[in-house]
Amino acid sequence: MPEDKPELSLLHQPPLLPPLAIPEVWSPFRIARRRFIANRLAVVALGGIGLLYLAALFAPWLAPYDPSAIGDVMQTRYLSPSWAHPFGTDEFGRDLFSRALYGARVSLSVGLLAMLVAVSLGATYGAIAGYAGGAVDNILMRIVDVVIAFPKFFLMLILVGIFEANIGLLILILGLTSWTDTARLVRGEILSLKEREFVVAARALGVARRLILFRHLIPNAMAPVLVSASLMIGGLIGAEAALSFLGIGVRPPTPSWGNMVSAGQDALLVAWWVAFFPGCLLAVTILSFNLLADGLLDALNPKTITQRFV
Repeated sequence: MPEDKPELSLLHQPPLLPPLAIPEVWSPFRIARRRFIANRLAVVALGGIGLLYLAALFAPWLAPYDPSAIGDVMQTRYLSPSWAHPFGTDEFGRDLFSRALYGARVSLSVGLLAMLVAVSLGATYGAIAGYAGGAVDNILMRIVDVVIAFPKFFLMLILVGIFEANIGLLILILGLTSWTDTARLVRGEILSLKEREFVVAARALGVARRLILFRHLIPNAMAPVLVSASLMIGGLIGAEAALSFLGIGVRPPTPSWGNMVSAGQDALLVAWWVAFFPGCLLAVTILSFNLLADGLLDALNPKTITQRFV
């Protein structure tokens, strides 16, 4: 009889093969965040915007003087920048640094709130038009074409001239004249998304059309809206400054960067700093929002958002 072969001990068993390396799957949000962080200009712009909003928020504690306090005009009028007055003084002896801080509260708040009005109205309008389709879509988009046909800035001038100017009305007018681009953008996204599998599945499960629209479609269409909103804030801040520069926006003695530049235009040869510093703040702010929009556009690009960050 053949001899029984001895059982192999554990020490003589062949080594196990190493487990297969499973690649790490990154979420789209993580990819977008890493891509945004890699854009240094966008990160610097975001930091600058954050500092501006913090300075505006804490203006009562950061401002060394009362922004509306008129000093001894003969002694404090048109003082050049110094340690006591970093931005100098204006024709009434008011500290321009303090006025610039309080002006940031007005200009930045008007831009942000007007953007929220425009995006809320435009996103809802465009989503309804895109999801409804057919005759409803045609009628709603023809209304958008009619609104776009009017020059936006002149429409602002007419509305501000008809009604009594105040900050609340200015925010509403800026928002109601800036929603059309967002509406067209969201409509295009909804037209693309409503034929996707997750929407078809929601319909098959009997989910209400309203829930499909506001819970599934609009949140998935918000990526390009974020880019548009960043650009819109800069544009709305510039529009508010232009209206205030013309004397029909924020009216003195309430400070805003626009009316501060307007106040210094007649004294450029005597006191250049009156218009220079608020003008620089205005330019830097608009540039920062544009750079932020470029960074968001690169980070949220749908052609690369599904690829792993390299």
